[in-house]
Amino acid sequence: MNIKSIKHLSAAALLGLLFTAQAAEAKVTLPSVFSDNMVFQQKTKAPVWGKADAGKTVTITTSWNNKTVTGKADESGRFKIFVATPSFGGPYTVSISDGEVLTLKNVLVGDVWVCSGQSNMEMPLAGWGKIVNYEQEIKDANYPKIRLLQGVHVTSNKPLDDAKVTNNGWTECTPQYIAEFSAVAYFFAREITQKTGIPIGLIHTSWGGTIAEAWTSPEMLNTLPDFVEKVKAIQAEPDKADNNPNRTTVLYNAMIHPYIQFPIKGAIWYQGESNADRAYQYRTLFPAMITDWRTKWGVGDFPFYFVQLANFMKTKDQPDASAWAELRDAQKQTLSLKNTGMAVIIDAGDEADIHPKNKQDVGKRLAYSALAKTYGLKIPFSGPAYKSQQISGNTIKLSFTSADGGLKAKDGSELKGFAIAGADQKFHWAKATIQGNQVVVSSDEVTNPVAVRYAWADNPVCNFYNGADLPASPFKTDSWADITLSKK
Repeated sequence: MNIKSIKHLSAAALLGLLFTAQAAEAKVTLPSVFSDNMVFQQKTKAPVWGKADAGKTVTITTSWNNKTVTGKADESGRFKIFVATPSFGGPYTVSISDGEVLTLKNVLVGDVWVCSGQSNMEMPLAGWGKIVNYEQEIKDANYPKIRLLQGVHVTSNKPLDDAKVTNNGWTECTPQYIAEFSAVAYFFAREITQKTGIPIGLIHTSWGGTIAEAWTSPEMLNTLPDFVEKVKAIQAEPDKADNNPNRTTVLYNAMIHPYIQFPIKGAIWYQGESNADRAYQYRTLFPAMITDWRTKWGVGDFPFYFVQLANFMKTKDQPDASAWAELRDAQKQTLSLKNTGMAVIIDAGDEADIHPKNKQDVGKRLAYSALAKTYGLKIPFSGPAYKSQQISGNTIKLSFTSADGGLKAKDGSELKGFAIAGADQKFHWAKATIQGNQVVVSSDEVTNPVAVRYAWADNPVCNFYNGADLPASPFKTDSWADITLSKK
């Protein structure tokens, strides 16, 4: 290109030419999950992968042991080299060289958690979120042991090798960067690092208003009859033909798949609102998605902790069917998968706002599951959990696990939120009294009771807790047909 033609180029075009010229001479290139300030998963064989010139020898040196490991780029320039990570610590440097050295600085070794779901996971401390006490929370958010990787909204009809992220990669947790980051993920990490001292890396990859099947791979969805034709339709489309995130597999492809080579400690998830009208289907879909992620990562049945839907919408005077209650029940049933845990927030919602502002309790209750189940702390992590019922005349006795510190009504008044029914399946509000680790339920309107439901509504009035001040999950003792049974 001659000087005359260069004069007519825009500034943007000139910058593009400069970038292209620099790229031609660039050293090793790495995917976005590798950058300064990053966190490597501790005590694992961590792959470092990227591109170099075809056939080039690539060396990696880590300052935690000052050892060098070597590999070679294949004929397409791709390489993958495994480095052994120690127990948590840092900061360290990691140098990758194919003759020219690329150094990752201020690197920590700790535990990496993937944080995903829809808008309540995405909701930031400030911005459109403005959580409770957000200004002070942001001001106080100086936690150099917490590192943040913020994903960008992207869809793809085919699996991508790299994810789009903001801020050129990982950042330290500071007021500057936390304001627009997931509040739930931050409070989860803060609780864990305060209690354990372990550095925590948060990969935040969520998208508001999205459905669970969008976050699930085509391979898994092809095992679920409800989704086979939808997967075929997506795979037949030209790539990027449609940026609608509520299509099967497109968010898995673009916002989960790029990370599956990267070792993690576990995942946290807050989603379900967009699947509530198909709650019965979620009984199968949600555990399938968890199993899918675990299979794809290939690091075993890693911890997967999720948030049960909060109370929302108008309170009803009488017991009634509820798709949101059925979705909560589908989430509760998913606890049958090993290494799972559920944060119950039936007391933290807002009648008029699907995005409740109290994200502190959400993050902490997720962290309680992780601290107890993953990190081995002896702390309560669940409210009362329904175990069994015993019918005795006109009463039903309910037994519970996780009765840490005993059972109680939160406000010291009578228990609220219990309903009872006979064989006619018509529920009536019930009197409920605590007797040890049991609750005895009855109603003058039901002489031969067969089933009890608790907090079974979009926005129930309920106050059943244990001595650790953790709320009981909504539950039902019957197996009667759900109103969402036939919804596909």
